[in-house]
Amino acid sequence: MKSDILVSAAGLNDLIHSDNCTVVDCRFDFSNTNKGRAEWLAGHIPGAFYAHLDQDLASPVGDHSGRHPIPVSTEFAEYLASIGWSDGKLLVAYDEGSNAISARLWWLMRYFGHPSALLDGGLAAWADAGFALETGETRLNPEPVEELVPNQHMTVSAEFIYDSLDSSAVLVLDARAAERYSGEMEPLDTKAGHIPGALNRPFGDNLDDEGRFMDPELLKAKFEDLLGGSTATRVVHSCGSGVTACHNLFAMELAGIGETRLYPGSWSEWIRDPARPIKMGGSP
Repeated sequence: MKSDILVSAAGLNDLIHSDNCTVVDCRFDFSNTNKGRAEWLAGHIPGAFYAHLDQDLASPVGDHSGRHPIPVSTEFAEYLASIGWSDGKLLVAYDEGSNAISARLWWLMRYFGHPSALLDGGLAAWADAGFALETGETRLNPEPVEELVPNQHMTVSAEFIYDSLDSSAVLVLDARAAERYSGEMEPLDTKAGHIPGALNRPFGDNLDDEGRFMDPELLKAKFEDLLGGSTATRVVHSCGSGVTACHNLFAMELAGIGETRLYPGSWSEWIRDPARPIKMGGSP
């Protein structure tokens, strides 16, 4: 296990007792956006704070944006300060188990230049290990607000992808379920389909039967087979709104393949402009 970005329940328990980490619960339900916070209040890892995907891990939706724009640097910094995070502390994120949502917070920390990790197996793994939960609000005196500087090289724009459609400069990996990629079903966005040329890699394929990340060597073999010889520098991750795409990005880093890039707007931004082409069906 690459312990600098993925920790076990026992490892997180040790980190909590060392008092040098900030733990964040990212549970979120797209069909009931208040459910995650209610579940956090009902029971969470001791000392864990809550991050709301829409309010804390994204900016408001704009006229031309996707559903979860990257948060403004100053506002995200204020959120981190409010939960007691400061430079030098490791932030460990988790959700109910899959890390589909918490991978977004992991990526944001990296984007703003700070280390972060995920709890392998999320809250389910913590419970399976027999560790206790606590209820109610987590209280802590806030830290001074840090200055956060984004690394723009970690992202690409819709225009960049559009201009690269007829070249080999970009290989888009779409993290959505196969039926959304093909256009057979679209529960969240106004149009169905995928970006032409994109390959489908549902983020759930990164997990084993227990909901933990696969062994890094197995992940590496699977991604290399999918990429067919393409280098990591070509890879751009996409999904519905730039959230679960971070799961594939995390998995590739866990596998040691190399750092790849994110298309933050993803499908929900791509379809805002009718000039951008759409592909239907299960092939690129």
